Amino acid sequence: MKKRYWMILIVLFIVWLDWFIQAPDSRAQQLTATLVEQGSERMKNYPYQFWVMRVDGGTATLSTPRSREVPALKVLGVLYPDIDTKNPNDPQFIAAEKLLAEVQAEARKIIAAQPGIIEVRWELDRKWLSSRSIELPDKL
Repeated sequence: MKKRYWMILIVLFIVWLDWFIQAPDSRAQQLTATLVEQGSERMKNYPYQFWVMRVDGGTATLSTPRSREVPALKVLGVLYPDIDTKNPNDPQFIAAEKLLAEVQAEARKIIAAQPGIIEVRWELDRKWLSSRSIELPDKL
C-alpha cells in the first residue's frame, strides 16, 4: 500500500513539474520565435540574441546583456574584443554602443507589437553574462 501511495505521488509530481516547466514558457517561446522571424538581418546577425524570458499577463520580459549594474562597455568588450572599450570616445566603441541600443530597441518594438502584450520589461541575462565571465551584481 505504501509503495503504491509513493508511486502515485511521484507520478503526480512529474505531471505537475512537466506542466510547470512547459506551460509558462510556451508563450515566451512563441514570442522568441517571432523575434527570429520578424527581426532584421542586422538583429539576426547580432552577436547577442535577445529572447523572451517569460510572459506574465500582458508583460513580456526580454533578456538583455546590459543594465546600470552591467554597463555596455563590459558587454561590448565581450561581443567585440577588438574594440577599445576603455576609450568612450573611440568611434568603433560609439558605433558598437549605438548598434546595441538599436538592436535592443528593435527587439522591444517587435515584442510590444504582439497581441496581448501591454508592457515590455528588461532583465539581465545572468546565465549568458556569467558564461562569459562578466561579473554580475547581486540579485535583488
